[in-house]
Amino acid sequence: MQEQEPFKLEVVSVRLVKDAPLFSDHRITTPEDAVKVVGDFLCEMDREVLCVINLKSDGTPINCNIVSMGAVNQTIAEPRELFKASILSNAVTMIMVHNHPGGSLTPSKEDIMITDRMLKLTELMGIRLADHVIVGGDNREYFSFCEKKLLKYPPMYLSTDYNALEFGKTAMVAEKGKAR
Repeated sequence: MQEQEPFKLEVVSVRLVKDAPLFSDHRITTPEDAVKVVGDFLCEMDREVLCVINLKSDGTPINCNIVSMGAVNQTIAEPRELFKASILSNAVTMIMVHNHPGGSLTPSKEDIMITDRMLKLTELMGIRLADHVIVGGDNREYFSFCEKKLLKYPPMYLSTDYNALEFGKTAMVAEKGKAR
């Protein structure tokens, strides 16, 4: 019988690496402020680009993270990518900003879905989603989910009784809901 080698568990480090600054330290308290900070940059892009501006509690930007570069009419990002820099930066608030190179400011179905998903997750994570802004054309116009009063945090109920916890039930419900 051959002796097995012990399992190697790699130790990794995760660090925030700062690139050369691209944007100002303009305080962000409105969607217009977010557009002033990253709008011109995004409107120069020939494809959809999604970024997250991470903020301190007073609205001062900590950094801007380009999360995804996609195609001319879509970009794909999962919450794990959206949260990476926010967590490493100790952000209190985040603003999602992306462009529509075609100029239309109407949110797509995917834009609405990721905003809804991030609302739910930011509530759990403790990093509030202040807004999701879409810029288009020449950066003079934008669509703000916050201004349109579309950012409504869902009520969250946390159990205080461990006997009431239903581990695995969520997974089973999700499994039943999958298309076959």
